[in-house]
Amino acid sequence: MNKIIIKDDIKPSIDELINLYEDVKWIAYTNDVKQLKDAIDNSLKVWTAWDVDRLVGLARVIGDDYTIIYIQDILILEDYQNQGIGSKLLKLILEQYKSIRQIVLMTENTEKTIRFYQKNGMVKTSEYNCITFMK
Repeated sequence: MNKIIIKDDIKPSIDELINLYEDVKWIAYTNDVKQLKDAIDNSLKVWTAWDVDRLVGLARVIGDDYTIIYIQDILILEDYQNQGIGSKLLKLILEQYKSIRQIVLMTENTEKTIRFYQKNGMVKTSEYNCITFMK
C-alpha cells in the first residue's frame, strides 16, 4: 500500500470510472455512464486511490454533512484488493465524519464484506435492534 496515494476530491474521468466499476462487476453503475458521472460529481465527498496515474480505488459519501452520511461506494480494483486500500479509505471516511450521528452503509450480505466492515469498526444494524428497508 505504500506506493498507493489517496487523493481528496479528485473526480476521475468517465473512462477511469468505467474501468473501476466494471472491474469489480458493479455493471449496474456503468449501464448509464452519464448517471454514474453525475452521481460522482454530486457526492458530498470523494476519495480516490492511485497507483501513479492509475485509478485503483474510490470511496464516496452522500448526505447532509450534519446529522447523517451514507457511505455509497468503496471499491478497489480486484488486483489491488487485500492490500489495505479499502480499510484506509473507510478510516478516512470515519475520521472525517466522526461527529456525524448516523453513518449508514448498505452492502452485500457475504462473509467477505461482513468481515471487512466489522474489522473496520462497523456494526450490523440488527445489533442496534434496527431494520433496514429499501425499494
